[in-house]
Amino acid sequence: MEILQVNNLCKTYGKGETQVNALKNVSFSLEKGTFCAVVGASGSGKSTLLNCIGALDTPTSGEIRIDGHNLFTLKEKERTIFRRRNIGFIFQSFQLVAELTVEQNIIFPLLLDYCKPNSAAVEETLEILGLQDRRRHLPNQLSGGQQQRVAIGRALITKPKLILADEPTGNLDSHNSHEVLDLLIKASRHYQQTILMITHNNALAASADRVLRVMDGFLADLGTAGEKGVSYRDEKLS
Repeated sequence: MEILQVNNLCKTYGKGETQVNALKNVSFSLEKGTFCAVVGASGSGKSTLLNCIGALDTPTSGEIRIDGHNLFTLKEKERTIFRRRNIGFIFQSFQLVAELTVEQNIIFPLLLDYCKPNSAAVEETLEILGLQDRRRHLPNQLSGGQQQRVAIGRALITKPKLILADEPTGNLDSHNSHEVLDLLIKASRHYQQTILMITHNNALAASADRVLRVMDGFLADLGTAGEKGVSYRDEKLS
């Protein structure tokens, strides 16, 4: 079952001599439960791609469908509601609410949507993240790795169709980076969650089910680690 379809996506900034074609006819799709890494050099267009898929930016042309819904045929208010209910975001800088506890940060998306949190689902999320004993702590009482676990919990709690992770380990050391990666893989398997992750880390990309490379606005599908003996640890991914 295809959760994400991207068809002939283009994004252009500016006009004339200052025009920048950030994305050039990008097309790909992701099946439910796929953990996909997007790699590429800084300025290649991968963050623009993620922002368009997350409806944080508007493409110049092309189509993005999530679970069959065409994002940019929805009215702005409808698109905002759809994004809140169907797309989870994990950012490099965590973006937790400083005044809220771990548990409150995790359930915050539900409260925004006027939904009553399911206590069993909250407990399960805290257990998977290893945060039961930190549930009443504030973000400034947590390590960087723990803060990113809270951000992952916040993305998971609504059980979205798609999770977008923008350099989720960029502010973490090697040990915490691998812990966060393991949690993302666990979420992908446990919840059959579809995850699209930007990373500069070759080892992290090598752990994904599938790897896409963005270069000068064009997208290339590097396939899966199991295809034709390819090992992404040996590829120059960024």
